[in-house]
Amino acid sequence: MGLAYGAAFYFTHLMWVVQFLGPIPWIALAGVESLLFALGAIPIALAYRWGALLERRATRRLLLPVLIATLWAARELLLGTWPYSGFPWGRIGMSQAGGPFAEAASWVGVTGLTLLIVWLCACVVDWATRPAPRKLAGLLPAAVILALLLVPAFPTTEAGSLRVGWVQGDGPAGYFDTRSPGDVLAAQRQASDALLGEPMDLLVWPEGGVDSDPLNTPATARTLDELVAGAEAPLLMNAATARGEDTYNTSMLWEAGSAEQMHDKVNPVPFGEYVPHRWFYERIVPDLVGLIQREYTPGTNPPLVSVDGVQVGLAICFDVIYDSVIWDGARGGAQFYAFQTNNADFRGTDENLQQLEFARMRAIETGRAVVNVSTVGTSQVIAPDGAVIAAAAADEPAAAVTSVPLRTGLTPAVLVGPALTLLIPIAGLGELLTLGLLQRRWNRLSTPTPIEAADATESPLKAS
Repeated sequence: MGLAYGAAFYFTHLMWVVQFLGPIPWIALAGVESLLFALGAIPIALAYRWGALLERRATRRLLLPVLIATLWAARELLLGTWPYSGFPWGRIGMSQAGGPFAEAASWVGVTGLTLLIVWLCACVVDWATRPAPRKLAGLLPAAVILALLLVPAFPTTEAGSLRVGWVQGDGPAGYFDTRSPGDVLAAQRQASDALLGEPMDLLVWPEGGVDSDPLNTPATARTLDELVAGAEAPLLMNAATARGEDTYNTSMLWEAGSAEQMHDKVNPVPFGEYVPHRWFYERIVPDLVGLIQREYTPGTNPPLVSVDGVQVGLAICFDVIYDSVIWDGARGGAQFYAFQTNNADFRGTDENLQQLEFARMRAIETGRAVVNVSTVGTSQVIAPDGAVIAAAAADEPAAAVTSVPLRTGLTPAVLVGPALTLLIPIAGLGELLTLGLLQRRWNRLSTPTPIEAADATESPLKAS
């Protein structure tokens, strides 16, 4: 049942992967996620089976739903960390940007939000499957959890605003787009012309907005210098950079001739930005693996840059789905976030819309505004409460200057998030093992000893 559900969900939810390299990567990714989801269904099934042995019904009705929620959230954490740094794309907590429970994420984080939602559902399921007549008082635990889910967002502190220019160049930025060297840079540069002359404190370009390494290409560096001079503001841009023998997906704050502040993508995409165990996969799909020539190295520098004393949190493309990257930015003093992404390989799919919902959830979770800029769209400026301040539709050039609100102060989600990430799997495993031991004890007590079995089979005459 877990496999059937996982396949139905992931093969539709990740349909946009087909647009990138065809059906094989889609089948591989959705298949692995479905299988891991199915394996995670086994502990949940055991919890329901063993939970039925609890002697007191009230105890079972209180403890079993929270165990189910803990095991579900633990499964999401597993899928988000393994294999190859995981793929935390389909989390329940991330689905709530437009839902009624989104603000609770500022208190418990995305994983905690998953836990509460599944806990609520498990309480309702437990009540609905009880023998009739069912008393409404049995829904009291569900009502308490619902109240927790509807709590207003944690208030962060206003700290002024920053005028941010952002550019969606709509250039040929896709992996298979027909282009010449410099075409992506030219598209971004041309779209930026509309902003020159407008007062701004920072100009933001998307991931891959520069298709050559400005640290090692003087002509590219001169183009960026001219733009920074014309905008009278530093440029937050992104390009592939080479340092020594390593290649990084790097965001740089470009100012007058150099980039002193840089952040490298923490979680390069496996089979997109590097190939793990290349020797093995080349034997299976050599043509597909051969297309990925560049091997990005994971970054270790903080996801932050400073603009005139204002700390800007960063996340490059899919790094937006990894909790630790977002929390590191907030704990480092980020007053708003700039998320740079590409999306060009997924034109015409729902991928960019799903990623935008993740960006909105991050705004609510951290109480920070988000400037989410894509090469081809959809780009948005998102308020700390998740509302959209400004937006550009997909597949068209766009540029604007937006006053972005700044916030300080850490939400409880950022403070307790790492602890929840550690405690949820431990608690789920511990509770399940306890139930297993109780089930084993119950089996031992209910199994007759050899003497008892012999007595039970004696003839009536012998017994008399």
